[in-house]
Amino acid sequence: MVVDRNATVAVHLVVLTVLDDELVALVLIEGRNRLVLPGGPVLDDEDLLGAAERELWDLTGLEASRVHVEQLATYGLPPRVTVAYLAVVPGAAAELITDTDGAADADDVVDEYDDDGGADDEAPEAEWLPVDELLSSPDSLAFDHHRILGDGVERARCKLEYSPLATAFCPDEFTIGDLRRVYQAVWDTALDPRNFHRKVSGTADFLVETGRITAGESGRPARLYRRGDVDRLHPSLQRPG
Repeated sequence: MVVDRNATVAVHLVVLTVLDDELVALVLIEGRNRLVLPGGPVLDDEDLLGAAERELWDLTGLEASRVHVEQLATYGLPPRVTVAYLAVVPGAAAELITDTDGAADADDVVDEYDDDGGADDEAPEAEWLPVDELLSSPDSLAFDHHRILGDGVERARCKLEYSPLATAFCPDEFTIGDLRRVYQAVWDTALDPRNFHRKVSGTADFLVETGRITAGESGRPARLYRRGDVDRLHPSLQRPG
């Protein structure tokens, strides 16, 4: 990693959610039809996490308390160094995103990279796009954002094995079927419903029954759960393949 000692310090976000049983990432489409990850320079009066949470709020209106946010890695692409964060948004909350009113200006998003000396004046449009589509080509995202996205997705896939991260994709109360669909979307594989139910219900403190069931849906009512207090799953859930 080559770093210019006068480089701008920026943060960028790999924001993931599951919509329609598909893992998607939040990207910005700026004026030259270039796809970039959300982010921008760190302001003088904020720390790195604060900058990441501000960018997330600007684009989604979601408080940090409603989103899982963790530092991913640091990347150097002159003339900037960026600290990337992984953010996981519940699907129901993600559907509330309609536009980028109040979001960062295009200058904030692009200027720290531009080698042609300028950025477009229009604010970028935010859109959820399938992760598989974005990762299928190294040129799908500008700058080094394809690498950052790939690292973020792999972090999420790995953490589903040994941590309760999957619950961050869910609303506060969810069924085991909801949770299985998250695992299937993130791991991009089908899972046997009975085996999955047995494994997650047998993992100590992973899930807590709420005493409520689903209502108003077709099929049999299902029990509703919330996340338990465990930070590390034991036994872990192994990703197929």
